[in-house]
Amino acid sequence: MTVIDLLTQPLTYDFMVRALVTVLVASVVCAVLSCWLVLVGWSLMGDAVSHSVLPGVVLAYVVGAPFAAGAVVFGVVAVVLIGFVRDTSRVKEDAAIGIVFTSLFALGLVLVSVTPSQTDLNHIVFGNLLGVSRADLVQVAALGAVVLTLLLLKRRDLTLYAFDPTHAHAIGLHPRRTGALLLGLLALTAVVALQAVGVVLVVALLVIPGATAYLLTDRFARMLVIAPVMAAACGVVGLYASYYADTASGPTIVLAQGVVFALVHLFGPRRGVVTTRVLRRRATHPRHGQGAVTRNAVATTPPSGSSIP
Repeated sequence: MTVIDLLTQPLTYDFMVRALVTVLVASVVCAVLSCWLVLVGWSLMGDAVSHSVLPGVVLAYVVGAPFAAGAVVFGVVAVVLIGFVRDTSRVKEDAAIGIVFTSLFALGLVLVSVTPSQTDLNHIVFGNLLGVSRADLVQVAALGAVVLTLLLLKRRDLTLYAFDPTHAHAIGLHPRRTGALLLGLLALTAVVALQAVGVVLVVALLVIPGATAYLLTDRFARMLVIAPVMAAACGVVGLYASYYADTASGPTIVLAQGVVFALVHLFGPRRGVVTTRVLRRRATHPRHGQGAVTRNAVATTPPSGSSIP
């Protein structure tokens, strides 16, 4: 079998084509958003919101409403509850986040277990990439387009909010509104990624691409390019690998992103652990030839005040 056959054979199935489009949309949208989450330091908040939307998605299914509506409502509920617990008790923010998102996630699991349905709602938790229907694909594409458009239109405000909220407030921006916008987009993005990897692994798509790009560049504009390209490539590789290895698609895609992050962390051109140690060792221990030339030059240099006959 040739390389072309390996690439084209899975695409002869409609479900693989839909899965590939879903992966590309979810990977790109999550990766772009992850750049701001990493800069703001909201990785744990991304985990909280992505898990907290589960009961909203289930309730939306029960009443026949769009999944996005339920996700946004419970995303806002989660943020409000986190702030309430943090401000009215001695519990710190990280503990408040853990309490709220685990409680809401557990509520979602209970609702999944008791909700009568002709379809298996467990795919919301663990993902069902190969079972994406045309309707699901349309919803993913529409929500992805909305999120990506808002991120690009508001990129300057979001970037200023991430780097310096005080300065953003001084020039007339409203940090709370900007933060609320980011949280709302986070909830919508969680719905986009649900079809690909499920609630459990959404946080990986929301953190790993931005963290990987952050290790490769100091410029935010480059992060916005590196992160989605890397995420899309890992999505395609992970999907093909799951097809030929007969493994779960969502976890394989996340595993591919994890491998790329590990490689960048170890062998990155500027900040890789191994690369940094090698460069440091070269700086402190020059090559044998260079050292010999230096010693010979020192040995043949006449002492001060003397002349060479």
